[in-house]
Formats: sequence, structure tokens, C-alpha cells
Amino acid sequence: MKRHDQTPTPLPAIQAAHVDNNNQPLTTNQGVKIADNQHSLKIGLRGPTALEDFILREKITHFDHERIPERVVHARGSAAHGYFECYKALTEFTMAAPFSEDGKCTPVFARFSTVAGERGSADTVRDVRGFAVKFYTDEGNWDLVGNNIPVFFIQDAMKFPDLVHAVKAEPHNAIPQASSAHDTFWDFVSLMPESTHMLLWQMSDRAIPRSYRTMQGFGVHTFRLVNAQGQSVFCKFHWTPMAGTHSLVWDEAAKIIGVDPDFHRRDLWEAIAAEAFPEYELGLQIFTEETANSFSFDVLDPTKLIPEEWVPITPVGKMVLNRNPDNFFAETEQVAFCTAHVVPGIDFSNDPLLQGRIHSYIDTQISRLGGANFHEIPINKPLAPVHNNQRDGMHRHEIHSGRVNYEPNSLAGGCPFQTAMSGYKSYPEPIAADKVRGSPELFSDHYSQARLFWQSQSPAEQTHIISAFRFELTRVQTLAIRMRVLSLLVNVDGQLAESVAKGLGIAVPPPMPLASTAPIPSYPISPALSLLSHPGATGIATRQVAILISNGVDHHTVAALAEDLRNSGAVPTLISSRLGNLKTADGSTLDIDTTLEASAPVLYDGMIVIQVDELLKQNIDAIDFVRQQYRHCKPIYAIASDSILTAAGIPSRFSDGTVDHAMIIDQATIQADSLTQFKTALAGHRSFEREKNLLTG
Repeated sequence: MKRHDQTPTPLPAIQAAHVDNNNQPLTTNQGVKIADNQHSLKIGLRGPTALEDFILREKITHFDHERIPERVVHARGSAAHGYFECYKALTEFTMAAPFSEDGKCTPVFARFSTVAGERGSADTVRDVRGFAVKFYTDEGNWDLVGNNIPVFFIQDAMKFPDLVHAVKAEPHNAIPQASSAHDTFWDFVSLMPESTHMLLWQMSDRAIPRSYRTMQGFGVHTFRLVNAQGQSVFCKFHWTPMAGTHSLVWDEAAKIIGVDPDFHRRDLWEAIAAEAFPEYELGLQIFTEETANSFSFDVLDPTKLIPEEWVPITPVGKMVLNRNPDNFFAETEQVAFCTAHVVPGIDFSNDPLLQGRIHSYIDTQISRLGGANFHEIPINKPLAPVHNNQRDGMHRHEIHSGRVNYEPNSLAGGCPFQTAMSGYKSYPEPIAADKVRGSPELFSDHYSQARLFWQSQSPAEQTHIISAFRFELTRVQTLAIRMRVLSLLVNVDGQLAESVAKGLGIAVPPPMPLASTAPIPSYPISPALSLLSHPGATGIATRQVAILISNGVDHHTVAALAEDLRNSGAVPTLISSRLGNLKTADGSTLDIDTTLEASAPVLYDGMIVIQVDELLKQNIDAIDFVRQQYRHCKPIYAIASDSILTAAGIPSRFSDGTVDHAMIIDQATIQADSLTQFKTALAGHRSFEREKNLLTG
């Protein structure tokens, strides 16, 4: 497998399927050359079209079926090719192929997605994000199908159709699209106390990531690792972005929907095209069944997580995404992820949600992709050879020779044959129990981890959670539903419930009755649950910087800034009131990249304003640009331009007199310390202290 500093190559199955139409004649799907692609076959020039026009019928029929049924969930997605490199062999714990050797590289295809919206919805809605990775190992395909949140709404797959029906657009009017802010969703979760933990995550900044490149991924469930000796341990999978965990703020996310609904898709594509390859470190929480039994919760409960402070995350390898798909439909749309796709060394736990997913994903792909042969589509085809007696069905690509399609047989020498010791073997977990419908006793604790998550958030993140609950519940029209949600929150934290209730103008109700008589466990805070715990290690690489300038600007200052930013990996954009050449102080010109009318402040991670003239200082678009950068807590560097800050009503300090380290002002020219301060702020998390200043200032 090629490393990311070399030219990436397609998978063999995809390479073989590539078609180059250059210098080739037009043909039918059967290879028959077409003489006239402009006119249908008619009975006379003005007569009816002939039924025998096989060229027309083939063309129209194929067009009619160009769109396959979209995914019920995760319909809106973006994807990329890459590889996974193992740091050190994990043969002590697993015989899984990706972890079998030090430095081993395995090709991967990763797809990121929203969950609730349809294929044409926007990227930056408040939603869970899918984080699915297909490993093309030399022992078959392994799909690690997860989300950007480590827990889920429900404990049992039996409830999944109801959850999805509730969160989708309401059936009578198909409104709202890609949004949980409506009655049916909150009606469902308010009657499902087990959803409380997930609701806290959903209302947090985790649900509005800055990009796919800056969000974590989780396997969600507890899995098993099995080594060559048949010994097993439990495991949870964690993806951590090397660029850090960064989010949007809600006002910004909402505005981006209107400005660029493809914001995340574009960001991923352009980063890879610019060779700023997204990287994610895979870490494992490995623990024994004895350790699992010592917890005050059940590791088979998908609404629970294991704090990193209890079981540290062991970094085991890195995924690099270094090639964009060649065709969105053939790859991103047709890729089929299934939790049932595992390789020797990876096994399942008895998590009841995972158990349902094992069936559901394959069943879904059969419906979406036209039959049971979806594994033969190039993007889904394994690198490992496939030999079995499965035959026929719709869209069969492979042509099998011979008279034998059964096993055991003697006519084909017993082939293909069972591999016995080297084949996949499920872990022989001993089970002796009655057939029942129900859940374990520890599944009845619905609030302890929701409280842990809440208490582990920074003050700014807690404020955002409160605001999100207020926004969503304000959209709910049924008072009884609002009251039930508040009653859940009372069991999490009294101040949280009171703050949300205050925004809704209602009194805090009594707490929702507990499902168990056992007291709610109390845990120490887990700093790792805050987005602020992962600032990243890639500096300002790929950060988008708006440089606002006007006539008479110093050419050297602009050129030096842009060059310095580019050398650090950032992407500077020159913005002014109009396109074309802008005349500088020394009589030379600068080419403007875009205008205030055609751009939007929400598309940039920070801004620099340089020597703004009187006209630009009075430009309402320029003032609004600066205001939004400030409101969204982004770094601002003003060089001889504090007048526009004054016009925009932006203070250089907070209301209590303390310094805003993300607001840098130089009165005349660039100062090296100031530029360093701006880049430090640009590389880190936002200046969330401003939000308090905006409320009180």
C-alpha cells in the first residue's frame, strides 16, 4: 500500500472497472456502436416512435433507474480512500489482519455522514455523524461502522425503527428536514429515559462539528478481540483526529446551511486535493470480562461509555485519507458497510443493539443495491479472493465454471473446501439462560453518565447545551412533551433543568420517576469528554483565513502575511468590496480572490484586516463580516484598522477589563509577536470567553 507521501493508487477492483472515454466511439451497453444519438427511430419524420428502437429504450430505461433508493439513515455522506498503518503488532490480543505486524498498511475507504437528513440535505445540521471505515484486509473486509458520539439513544435494536421514524420528517407534511427540533422526536425520547445520556451529547457541540477532519469516531459498542490461542478480551474503538476536535457554534452552523450546504463535503474534498491529508489515530480501550463486571454499569449497554480515566486508550495505528473518489455514485453512494463484516480476531459482544445491527445492515444493502450480490460492486469487493457456492441472483458479475455448486462434493475434489483451523471461528462464549424479553438490571440506570458528561463540559460547552435544549424545545408545540424532557433533565442536574426551563418560560417539573430503586451512581468528572481536551497537533494547517483589504493597502504587508500563512499550511483569501485589481500604496496591484458580496464570514476560521480605507470602513458588509467573526469567537488580527472595529462596535477587551487573546491589534505594521499570537489563537479552540462578554457587555 502506498504511503501518503507517495502517489495513492486505486484498489485493483476499482482500477479494473475504470472506463476512459477519450477517443472512443459511442456505443450501447452491449458495445454496439451508435450512428445517431440525436434522434429516436420514427415511422416517418413526423410519425410515432418505433417500439423496436432498442437504443432509445436502453438509454431511457437506464436513466429511469440511475438513482438507487437512498439510505434510510446516513443518506447524506462524503467519503475518501486511504490506508491504515499499525504502530505495533497486537497479536497478544487479536489475530485481526490489520494488527498482525508492526507497520502493516491496510487499504481503507472511510465514509462520513449525517444520520437524519435525506441525501439532498445540508451538512451542518445538528445531528449525529456517521464514521464508517472499510478495511480491505488480506483476510477479507472488516467494516468498523460507528458514529462521532460514543453512545446511542436506545439500548435495544427493537426500538430502532421507532427512533428513526420519530426523528425523521413528520409523515403528514414531510417537515422538518434533517432536524430533531420537532414534536415527534422529543415525544419519543421523552418517553425513553434511556435516551437521556445521548440527548446531552446531541445537544452539545459534538453534533455540529467544524469538519469531518476534526471530529472523533467511535465503534459505540463493546466488541471482542480474539487471539490465535482463542483467548478473548473486550474492546472499544476510538478514532481521534490529528487536527483536534473542533466544532461550529450554532448561529454559524445555521448560516452555513444557507451559504454552503456542502460545507463538510467541500472541506474534505479540498483538503485531500491540496494534499493536506486528514489523519486519525485509532485507539483501543482493552479490558477483561472481570474488569467489565467490576463497573457500576453494563458494558453491553450502548447508552454507556467507559471513561478514559478508568480504562486508558491505547493508540494502535493511524488512518490517512489520501485520495478522493473518482466517482461519487460508484463509490461513495454504492459503498455498503455492514457490522456483520468482520475478520478472524474481531468478534461481537451481546450488546442487544449491536446484535440487531448485524442483521439489519445486510438486509438494508440487499434492498438498496438490487440484491444479494452487492459485494461484487468494485468499491465493496474485497482484496482477499472469494470462493464459495453462492450463485446467481440479480446483478451477478462473476462467471463460475464447472458443474459443482454445492459442498460437500467429490466431483470438484471437495473444492472450495473448509479451512478448519485457519478460518473464522466465533468465540465460544458459554451461555446458559432462559429465552426472555427484557434487559439486565444495570440497564435501568439512565442518568449517571448523562450527569458525568454534563459535569465534564467546560462552562462554554454547558452554555451551548442549555441553548440547544431551549432552541429544540421551543420548536416543540406540545407543552406536555417539554415538561417530560425537563423532568428527565432534573435527574441529570438541577441547574441544567432550571436554565432550560427559564428559557421556555415554564416551571421546573418534578423529576421523572427512576426505573430502579438503586441510587444514581456518582462519578468524578472526565476531562477527556470535553472537546477542549483535544486541540490537535497540526497547527493552522488548512485553516481558512480571510484577509480584508482596500485601496491604498501596503503591498508588502499583504504579501508577507499571505506567504507566512501559506508556509504554515493555512489558506489565505484576499477579500475586498469588488473583484479585479486593487491598487496598493506603492502603485502596484493585488488580485482580489472574492468579494464581500460573494463570500461569507462563516466560511473562515479567522480574519485579518489591513489598513481599511474610509469607504470600506462604512461598508455594511465589511462591518457585518467583522461582527460575525467576533460573535463566532474567531481570532481577529487588525493592522492599522482599529477604526473598523470601532465602527462594528467590537471591544479589544472583555467587559471586566481582561484581555481577549484572540483579538490582536497593531497600530501601524505587523509585529512578529502579534502574528504569532494570531496563529496560536487560530490553531486552538475559539475565544469562548466572548460569549459571556456578548451577554453582559
